[in-house]
Amino acid sequence: MPGRVEGKIALITGAARGQGRSHAVRLAEEGADIIAIDALVDYDSVGYAMATEADLAQTVKDVEALDRRIVSRVADVRDREALAAAVSAGVDELGGLDVVSVNAGICTVQSWDNVTPAIWQDTIDVCLTGAWNTVVAALPHLIARGSGSIVLTSSTAGIKGQPFLTPYVAAKHGVVGIMKSLANELAQKSIRVNTVHPTGVNTPLLEGLGGMDELIGLDPSTGGIFVNSLPIEFVEPRDISNAVLFLASDEAQYVTGLEMTVDAGCTNR
Repeated sequence: MPGRVEGKIALITGAARGQGRSHAVRLAEEGADIIAIDALVDYDSVGYAMATEADLAQTVKDVEALDRRIVSRVADVRDREALAAAVSAGVDELGGLDVVSVNAGICTVQSWDNVTPAIWQDTIDVCLTGAWNTVVAALPHLIARGSGSIVLTSSTAGIKGQPFLTPYVAAKHGVVGIMKSLANELAQKSIRVNTVHPTGVNTPLLEGLGGMDELIGLDPSTGGIFVNSLPIEFVEPRDISNAVLFLASDEAQYVTGLEMTVDAGCTNR
């Protein structure tokens, strides 16, 4: 049987590891070819290491093992021109673009009075401005195709006012704003735009949540905001990839403007 995204070409940012690699593999399993982009840079404001060249090479290897085509490029979502050039190069090589997974992101944990200007700016630049830059780089190619699906990765923090994550919460709420506006603006071009909202996902980004228990300990009333309804602490990257796959596929041909939670009930509490 044909795969659920057979013949489609998908762009994924933050593709070197974590959710991004999982999305690349899951879409490739269902027949898509992949444009994999990652910045491969570290941030002084973030207390964990970012992906490496070896990580991106592993994503390429994993997709090629599924007998799908993949083009990888190093580009920073904060740099609109470089990102646009990387996307265009991938589109030229693979022959088009159908799906965009706006996935690149960073996260730190601290109380409001420990949010430095660098933490604020880096988080907004990557998670919000980077999301916008990705959409802007991709849209001419989707319009040329005559249709498409954009899936922006938000978070439970894009729905709830989770404490100790204020820059991230602000950015992820902003991503929802981008989605809602563009879902209306692009509907007549048959381009669908949706967000996915994970709870905590078992990826290296979890290292960015170090210190959360201590902060909750200072104000235990905040702890329940993070608790999932289902008896699970974290979900796996593939759980989110399955949602991205659905939204990318023709099964979701009439789904646009949706905030799709894959959060074990966290935002329902």
